[in-house]
Amino acid sequence: MKEEILGNKHKKQVGIMGGTFNPPHLGHLVMAEAVGSQLGLEKVLFMPDAQPPHHHAKHTIAAKHRLAMVERAIDGNSHFGLERAEIDRGGISYTYDTMVSLKQQHPDTDYYFIIGADMVADLPTWHRIDELIKLVQFVGVKRPEFPATSRYPILWVDAPLLDISSSLIRQRVSQGCSVRYLVPDAVLDYIEEEGLYREKHEQH
Repeated sequence: MKEEILGNKHKKQVGIMGGTFNPPHLGHLVMAEAVGSQLGLEKVLFMPDAQPPHHHAKHTIAAKHRLAMVERAIDGNSHFGLERAEIDRGGISYTYDTMVSLKQQHPDTDYYFIIGADMVADLPTWHRIDELIKLVQFVGVKRPEFPATSRYPILWVDAPLLDISSSLIRQRVSQGCSVRYLVPDAVLDYIEEEGLYREKHEQH
């Protein structure tokens, strides 16, 4: 990845992977690693949302748990980091608002916003998408069942595909089934310690 030069200063190339991370799983980590290494990004930041606009709130556990699980999931990888912007701000997490704020705080950084091919199709519904695409470079991770096309400028990359979803993990935990090797061991330990996803009622 060639570096963009601002005056005499090299701009940082940083990936952002937003999501509910309810819970974070190995599919998230594989995707972030693949994109970060292929594009030569300095870091990939995992950014849990406070209140996702695209998910039904009743299915999302408290932010403190999701934040703690992400911290455990990325521990030990120096190329991964945690971005708390949306959690700290609270309320509904609109990517546009977040990126305006991050660009103001870090004018020396070019951001690459990583999404799966399934989410690329939803981009027309995103809040202020026409302005958002001027703030970030979207990176789409290819999946065979979704076309690698968009009316928006997408940088497409390949990554190993793991058929894992957070909803699958929640379902398996609630049924008493093992999720070992689907989530990092540290995340599994946290789920068990906190008793997450065990019952129909949500933990706060």
